[in-house]
Amino acid sequence: MRTCLFEDRGAPGLAPLSLTRPVFDLLCGTSTLAEQQIRATSARELGVLVRAEFSDCVCSDRPGVSVNDSKWLRAGPLLLINGRWLPPLPLRPIPTDQPSVGLVDGTVAFAYVTPELLPADPTIGLDECLDRLKKKLPHVTAGGAVIDHVWDLIHANTGRLCEEFDHRTASDEDSVGWRPANCSVVGHEDKLLIDPLAQVDPMVVFDTTRGPITIEAGAVVTAFSRIEGPCHIGAGTQVLGAKIRSGTTLGPCCRIGGEVECSIVQGFTNKYHDGFLGHSYVGSWVNMGAGCQVSDLRNDYGEVFVTLAGQPTATGETKVGSLIGDHAKIGIGSLLNTGTVVGAFGQVLPAGRLLPKYVPPFCTTSFDRVVEQTDLDSLLGTAATVMARRGRALTATYEDLYRTVFAATAPERRRALRDGQRQRLRRAA
Repeated sequence: MRTCLFEDRGAPGLAPLSLTRPVFDLLCGTSTLAEQQIRATSARELGVLVRAEFSDCVCSDRPGVSVNDSKWLRAGPLLLINGRWLPPLPLRPIPTDQPSVGLVDGTVAFAYVTPELLPADPTIGLDECLDRLKKKLPHVTAGGAVIDHVWDLIHANTGRLCEEFDHRTASDEDSVGWRPANCSVVGHEDKLLIDPLAQVDPMVVFDTTRGPITIEAGAVVTAFSRIEGPCHIGAGTQVLGAKIRSGTTLGPCCRIGGEVECSIVQGFTNKYHDGFLGHSYVGSWVNMGAGCQVSDLRNDYGEVFVTLAGQPTATGETKVGSLIGDHAKIGIGSLLNTGTVVGAFGQVLPAGRLLPKYVPPFCTTSFDRVVEQTDLDSLLGTAATVMARRGRALTATYEDLYRTVFAATAPERRRALRDGQRQRLRRAA
C-alpha cells in the first residue's frame, strides 16, 4: 500500500509544538502519531506532504521517504492519512476496494484515491481537494480521533497508554518483560513491562493499580522513585528519584525529577530537579530549572483558556498546565500559571510571582513584561551547545528551519508586545 501522511489546514492549531515539527511527529501514548498511523495502514511505501519549511528537515530525518513529491503522489492509487489522526485501537482495516473518505466528526482522517482524483500538483491546494473528495466520494467511519489542539493529546494520553499496552502485549514475544529485584509492585505484575536493557535501582515502587507501565531500553530509574501507571518511559530517559503520576509519557533521552502528572514530554528535555509539572505538553530540548512549578487548575475550577497565535482559546478542560515549545528555557523557581503557553526558544525568568501566561516564540519574560529576543545567532549557538551535550548536532537544515520560524512569527511577537504595552498603559492610567 502506497501511503502518504499529510498536514492539513488544522496543523497550526497544535502550536506551539507544531511550529517546529510536522504534526504527525507528536507523541500520544507510547509512540508518535506517525508510528501509529503507519501501523494502522501497514504502509510498505511511504510519502509525506508537509508544510514547505519542514521539507528539508523531513528529508534528512526520514531517508527513503518521498517528501512533497508530486510525481510520486500521482504515480498510482494512494492512501492519504491526516497527520492529526489518532487511529482507533484495536486497529480497523481501511477499505481500499474503491475510492472513499474516512471521517471523524466531519474531518477527513484518511482518503483512498486514484491519481485522477488528485490535483495536478497535490502539494498545492490539498485542503480544497479534500473538501471536494468529501462531497464526491463515499464516506466510511474512520474511528479514533482527529487532534485539533495540543491539550487534546494530553487528555487522550491516559486512555491511549492503556490501549497501546493491550495491543502490544497481544503477541507473546512482547508480553515478557524483565522484573527487577528489590522493587515493589503495587497492583498487577502483568501490567509492568520493562525492557531487559533498562536499569532499575532497588527501592523503586511501581503502581499498576490504574494502568500499565512500560519502560524502554536504556532507561534508568533510580532509587526512591514512584511510577504510577498508565505511564511510559522512553529509551534512554532517566527518572531520578521522581514521582511520576498516571497519564504520563516521557519521550527518549530525558532527565526527569520532581513530580510529573498526566503530561507528555517530547524528548531530550531536562526537568532534573524538584518541582511540579501537571497536565502539560513539553517539547524537545527544553530545560526546566530547579523549583519550577506549573499550575494546572484554576482556583475557581473553571474552564482553562490558552493563548494561541495571540488569541484566547477555550480548551473545554478544567485541567491544562503549560504548553512549552522546543528549546524553551524555564528559569529556577519560575511559577507558571494555568494555561501558560511558551513558544519555541522562549525564555521564562523567575519573578517571585506568577509570570505572563503567553510568551511568544523567541521572547523572554521580564517580570510582568514580555521582551523580544533579537539576537537569533546567540539563541542558535545555545541550542547547538545544549544538543552537543547529548551527542547531537544542530544541523544546517534545522538552523534554516528555526530562522524561517523566527521570521514567520515576527508579526505574532509585535502584536503581543503591542498588546502588553497597551495593558500597562491602561493600568497606569
